[in-house]
Amino acid sequence: MRPVLGKRAVFSAKNLVHIWSPRSSSPVLLTQGQHRITTSTFGFLQARPRLYSKRSPGLFSTMAESAESAAPAAAFQQSEVPATPAKEVPAKRPYAESSPVQSIQGVQGEQKNGQAEYQQNGGVVKKPKTQQRPPKKKVKGGKRLKAVTDGSHEEVLLSDIQSLLKDLKIREQREHRDREPVLFHGSHGEHVRDTTAEAADNVMAEASLHEHGQLPEEQLPEQGSIIELDVVDLSSTGEGLAVEHKLHSLSDGPIVRRRRRIYVVSFAVPGDMVRAKVYRHLPQPKGGPGEHEIPPTYSVADFIEVTRPSPELRDPLGDANRVRCQYFGRCSGCQYQMLDYAEQLNIKRRVVERAYRHFSHLPAKDVPAVLDTMPSPLQYGYRTKLTPHFDGPPGFRRKNKGGRTLTEVPEIGFMTKAGGTGGARSTLDIEQCPIGTPAVGVGMARERARVARDFATYSRGATILLRESTKRYKKEGSAAKTGSDEPCPPASEDGPDTVRIETEAYTDLKTCITDNNATSTEYIDDYTFTNPAGSFFQNNNSILPPLTAYVRENVLPKPSATPNPNRKPLKYLIDAYSGSGLFTITLASTLPGGSIGIDIADQSIAYARTNATLNNIPPEKCKFLAADAAQLFQSVIEYDPNETVVVLDPPRKGCDAPFLRQLLAFAPARIVYVSCNVHTQARDVGMLVRGIVDWGSEDPNPEEAAKGPQGKDGKAPARYEIESLRGFDFFPQTAHVEGIAVLNRVDLL
Repeated sequence: MRPVLGKRAVFSAKNLVHIWSPRSSSPVLLTQGQHRITTSTFGFLQARPRLYSKRSPGLFSTMAESAESAAPAAAFQQSEVPATPAKEVPAKRPYAESSPVQSIQGVQGEQKNGQAEYQQNGGVVKKPKTQQRPPKKKVKGGKRLKAVTDGSHEEVLLSDIQSLLKDLKIREQREHRDREPVLFHGSHGEHVRDTTAEAADNVMAEASLHEHGQLPEEQLPEQGSIIELDVVDLSSTGEGLAVEHKLHSLSDGPIVRRRRRIYVVSFAVPGDMVRAKVYRHLPQPKGGPGEHEIPPTYSVADFIEVTRPSPELRDPLGDANRVRCQYFGRCSGCQYQMLDYAEQLNIKRRVVERAYRHFSHLPAKDVPAVLDTMPSPLQYGYRTKLTPHFDGPPGFRRKNKGGRTLTEVPEIGFMTKAGGTGGARSTLDIEQCPIGTPAVGVGMARERARVARDFATYSRGATILLRESTKRYKKEGSAAKTGSDEPCPPASEDGPDTVRIETEAYTDLKTCITDNNATSTEYIDDYTFTNPAGSFFQNNNSILPPLTAYVRENVLPKPSATPNPNRKPLKYLIDAYSGSGLFTITLASTLPGGSIGIDIADQSIAYARTNATLNNIPPEKCKFLAADAAQLFQSVIEYDPNETVVVLDPPRKGCDAPFLRQLLAFAPARIVYVSCNVHTQARDVGMLVRGIVDWGSEDPNPEEAAKGPQGKDGKAPARYEIESLRGFDFFPQTAHVEGIAVLNRVDLL
């Protein structure tokens, strides 16, 4: 009788089935015992041999014994191949307690959903409790905690690799559907067609299993070997994600393509074929794949050269037409100099899209289309701050005092990318950086000369601060609102490190500061800002006027054809994480109630008050408070939330849980969220849209998290809707993008 084969098959405990491989002369002997096996199981066995050798040690011994004692062919009996009606198959496919083979659904797909069962003797048996995965940690109230998103380079990279692996799996399934069906050789000599997606790979894996007695380990290229890669995607971190170009042969085994292995290679874009040197292979992260269906393992390779450039993304005349830095391809600072600037902006728009798709945990309907990325007026020569460094003498240990000093001029610059030519990251000697401003470039040359002169006095490495500072002089008859009224000194009096810039309204004399405690001065439109040179301030002054203008435009809600009668005119602006007052000062005149800036750093607040005075803003229009942002709403208790807009500009880690709960409880009418990390921004915005801070297992106050946020006066906490999302290109030639999200409170729409 013809055995029942198809998507799923049940094999008899008394009989064996031979599967013939088109690439192997030996039949594949399936295991003894009654099992429910999917035709994709062996593809998983091929990719995860260690998992099965640990979980099912009986598999290999059973196979070996069967190979010695079994007859060449065994007859199938119709009664021994029970057909299970589709409606009787449990939704969550189980696997057997005594079975040496587990279904791939149980391991890859259904294990994450909890119960795992299997078909045995016509009944459904649950997996014993001793073998069940421990339940995830829960907090009071039964709410499951999620892992905290920190938006780190590694987390974003793993997320992109996971997404690519899923896409590749879907592509492979589509490709296999179009292939000619594979023939299975049954025990009666008949050929049975198997049309499942991974049949061919399963046959090859099982042929090797029969011949060698074990599943073949995935043979990865040796570290240091040169391989060819096809770049198929670009991570949000700016690194190319690639797969091996050619088919590779396992020794004494079948030919397989390692499609599931992703290689991370810098300075490569989708469509490129590149040569790269394998730096290291990373194992699966500790704790297993968790909710991921496919474990995000990957390898890192050092870029060597492009052997076939991407016709869509690279200049057909060569990268030299775009690249302006002699160190590009080795320095870790820039990733996109080989790309047209318009394409860089498109990539950064997609970075924002991907961040909200993967990190906000919002359905697609709740995320609006991302607007085009706001370009930077300057694509080179824009950075007002650089921090090159050099290493200490060989054998230097930070804990040691005194000891040896440098015996030669050290390499001064930035880190190499990936493994570097030496197999480890190292400092790359850089004489000039084209993305730094001219004044910063002059300062870099001066500091390099100083270290070359005094290197013997250094017993440890150091980081060099290069911060631009400007002295502005108004020109006679100019209507400029910023700058000194004193006459500008003649050019003949300029120092050797001064960079003079002339405009119709003023003359700027720019210098480079290297003292962290010195005061730097910046001019943004008609505003003046002073800061400690070593403190944080935006590093691209050319894009700050478009940024502050955009925030100003979005502080007020858009006109509506059907205005909500409960919406009040906005009156107050709260600038959380205000720093030295960029938004507090530039937006002070936007609303009638003025603005208030709050920051945890006393020094930042002191400079913010000085800046308000420099810009002639009266205290009643612009106030500053030194307080933890998590407690800021206690300082503005007199503000009506329905009349208040909050501007957020937190550090890269985003907002913390106590602040987000407090923000939801205060429930301002509108929020404008500015972020230098769109991934933590997406995480935070997702919680604001859901109206609950489901922060995760690292919540600093799990009991408070279990209660959920409490609205003002006992009301339910607010929920928000995303009005718009947009990226700003603060750092051209790099993968970084600033994000702005504008939110409205749902009940006021």
